Amino acid sequence: MAVPMLDLKRQYQPLHAELLDAVGRVLETQQFILGEPVAEFERAAAAQLGVKHAIGCSSGTDALWIALAAAGIGQGDAVVTTPFSFFASVSAILRAGATPVLADIDPATFNLSPEAVEQRLKDQSRGAVKAILPVHLYGQAFHAFSLLCRERGLKVIEDAAQAWGAESNGVKAGGLGDAAAFSFYPTKNLSAAGDAGMVTTNSDEIAERARMLRQHGMRRRYYHDELGWNARMDGFQGAVLGVKLRYIEGWNQARHAVARRYHALFHLAGLAETGPYPSHGIVLPHEVPGTKHVWHQYVIRTARRNELREFLTARKIGSEIYYPVPLHMQQALKGLGYNDGDFPEAERAAREVLALPIFPELREDEQQTVVTAIAEFFAG
Repeated sequence: MAVPMLDLKRQYQPLHAELLDAVGRVLETQQFILGEPVAEFERAAAAQLGVKHAIGCSSGTDALWIALAAAGIGQGDAVVTTPFSFFASVSAILRAGATPVLADIDPATFNLSPEAVEQRLKDQSRGAVKAILPVHLYGQAFHAFSLLCRERGLKVIEDAAQAWGAESNGVKAGGLGDAAAFSFYPTKNLSAAGDAGMVTTNSDEIAERARMLRQHGMRRRYYHDELGWNARMDGFQGAVLGVKLRYIEGWNQARHAVARRYHALFHLAGLAETGPYPSHGIVLPHEVPGTKHVWHQYVIRTARRNELREFLTARKIGSEIYYPVPLHMQQALKGLGYNDGDFPEAERAAREVLALPIFPELREDEQQTVVTAIAEFFAG
């Protein structure tokens, strides 16, 4: 049995009529850029996340830059973030004119290590740190930095691109810091029919600046107060997201059920071993106590990652590597001045992580196929 990494058709089919109706209303009203479809989605999104403001924009990457710039992060500032994330986590900091300061990850959660961040805050050689940008990687929110930042007068800018609906200590991602950025790329838990993103905040000032920055720095049409960008959400994406928002909590619950089944099947197969590092089998992901994981990805660790992926591919079982090259080792970021070996946890994770198929509609027999294939690989 072939098992896809993701099958968006299964999500689309039950919503076919609702989505066509929503898109049809955009065509009828001609509100192609921002407009009421986006405004409706923004209001509903803010209510669902429990934040004061939600500002739709053109992509998750633009959302990160807008969140940083609206929070006052710019030239001369340093921002601590992770080397184990998508490229935009660092490129957005550079785009804001600030300096990325990298800190290693926790090997169990793959999120920023509080201890590593503490060490970076003691070293001001790369500039005065003004903010921390934690990434809620794979759908697990983490707010260990909120108290630390309040004590030191630092901003927290959440990269929540993969974490719609995730919680930490009862607070949802998007409301754990001064501002947050979400992505609605088609593979995300809450996905658009193309590129789209969102900035969330409880600050009136940050929200006002974010709305201005997404429209070329305009508060009033054709009057530009500062350099912004064309980063507006289009009406079609607002309409599609408005429909899907009504279903996301159920989809996230279904993802949680899929993760629990994987856990049970791997333990039953005798493949699971205690972490954080793998030896003979695989280390399973886990939900940190006090958090609500939304399982954007189900990521295992194995010392034989590349061999296993080839084995699965030959059997038409999907998998993906998030992320094979840590950011400090990317050619485009060599100018940051880091070297191989500077972040051993991130580098080891990049060699060992493998994301398995997970989406709300994934069937139990498909999961059994995945686990059986992995058991065959390790038995060979």
